[in-house]
Amino acid sequence: MRRVAVTGLGVVSSIGTGAAEFAAGLRAGRGGARPISAFDTAGFAHATGCEVVGFDPHRWIRQVPVAELGRAAQLATAAAVQAAADAGLDTGRRGLVAVGTTDGGSDEGERLTETAVRAGPEAMDPAGAARVPAHLLSVAVARELGLSDVEPTTLGTACAAGNYAIGDGFDAVRTGVAEFALCGGADAMCRTTFTGFYRLGAVDPERCRPFDRDRGGILTGEGAAMLVLEPLAAARARGAHVYAEVLGHGLTCDAGHPVAPDQDGVARCMELALADAGVRPGEVDLISAHGTGTKVNDATECAAIHRVFGPQPPPTVSMKSMLGHTMGAASALAAAGCVLAIEHGFLPPTINHEHPDPACAVDCVPNVARPVAPRIVQNNALAFGGNNAVVLFGGPE
Repeated sequence: MRRVAVTGLGVVSSIGTGAAEFAAGLRAGRGGARPISAFDTAGFAHATGCEVVGFDPHRWIRQVPVAELGRAAQLATAAAVQAAADAGLDTGRRGLVAVGTTDGGSDEGERLTETAVRAGPEAMDPAGAARVPAHLLSVAVARELGLSDVEPTTLGTACAAGNYAIGDGFDAVRTGVAEFALCGGADAMCRTTFTGFYRLGAVDPERCRPFDRDRGGILTGEGAAMLVLEPLAAARARGAHVYAEVLGHGLTCDAGHPVAPDQDGVARCMELALADAGVRPGEVDLISAHGTGTKVNDATECAAIHRVFGPQPPPTVSMKSMLGHTMGAASALAAAGCVLAIEHGFLPPTINHEHPDPACAVDCVPNVARPVAPRIVQNNALAFGGNNAVVLFGGPE
């Protein structure tokens, strides 16, 4: 088994694009919440989300016609181009491209349908039907980067899909199946997803408040993050910058409930990841929680954390307080945040935190980042149906 390094990062988010801007946004506790403009929100009592504003795909995408790519594919490809350039990636090697997503190109289908309903079928863009479908997000990345000797996979394990993709890439590189992996997640703002959570009463009117006594739900968001993974020895031999090392990962599928997380399944997933990494619970310096800001999720996840880590777990933060819930991109963006926390020596805050909840008795680093350098960081991701994924990262030493 080879040790695996993170040598490249690419990020498109509501609080910053590019690794440096994203890190600055996390450290500043910047919030991405704003009124949703991606679709017509008439009829909703409230419609706040975390959109990526000012995104110009032409800045990064040069080889594939942008008109062929839906927004999710554009976000994924832009993040991948950044990550590959950051790593100085040798695209001639055998590799894996893995992109996790929840909705994929659903926003494109919605756009075409809305055009047909409002203006008639004759107003539809005939090029729309040729856009890259959701299951080929990874193919869009491979086409743009000219990757011919890669296996492109797109994983649809909902809100844990980003971690699933990173775990997939980690396994491929450490076993020698691939010499590099370009992996992460992407999703675009989607009316269907927003409406589904809204009708469940799981969307907060104004802000996401994980672990807070008065938390009212998620904010839907969008974005993408991609990581370049390669053998640590090879990265050092070529003089690449190593952000962090992937130490291990764990997966569970408890299927206990369609939407509610299962405490046993979540705890088991963390235990599997720790065992895979060869890390004891007391060695973890920071947990990036799934932390959606819903009543049940936060309480269940915190209970599982206490079961694994004891009465005083490490600082446990939710980056969704800043980014919103970006669905399949969520754990990929959080993974990038974990790596940057190791790189720059800080703990990202959980913003919007005013009233601690006894049911979530964790140190959530409330509102202000902490200048503490974590050595080992755990990234949690929980998805509907009990599809859970946990990844551990360590300092490059």
